[in-house]
Amino acid sequence: MQNQLKQILFDEATLQQRVRGLAAEVESAYQGQPLTAIILSNGALFFAADLLRRINLPLHLDMIGVSSYSGTESRGQVDFRYPPKLPLHKHHVLIVDDILDTGRTLEGVIAFCRDAGALSVRCCVLLDKPSRRIAPIQADFIGFSIDDLFVVGYGLDLNEKFRNLPCIGIPDLG
Repeated sequence: MQNQLKQILFDEATLQQRVRGLAAEVESAYQGQPLTAIILSNGALFFAADLLRRINLPLHLDMIGVSSYSGTESRGQVDFRYPPKLPLHKHHVLIVDDILDTGRTLEGVIAFCRDAGALSVRCCVLLDKPSRRIAPIQADFIGFSIDDLFVVGYGLDLNEKFRNLPCIGIPDLG
């Protein structure tokens, strides 16, 4: 499947090195406090698994099904397919997402967590596309900032394809 990429932006070794760095940043920020990690599925699954295994804190883990994309375009509407099962009230919440693009999805999830009574809500994203931001959202922990490119791999997909690539690249859409 890698032969269907025009370009590889981040190879597996580069991704893993940055994930280790992000884990250290998160661990330092929470200074031993218990943490509830909310993974945005399906895109953040690979990233979150690697990240959370490296965080040495008391950890609760849950997933939320949410989307604002169809194919390569944001629909401008956040759809909650399923909420987290764990209580968020009086918990420190770390939202783990694959990519921060327009910010609409993360804005909706942050509001949901705050409305549920979380003590704090922080966001960790693998990729940040600041040029595409519509919602006034900034991630607390960022793996890489990228230009306005459509990328796949390491959980990121194009209509459910390419998620299982160990790298992140630009698909050949031609």
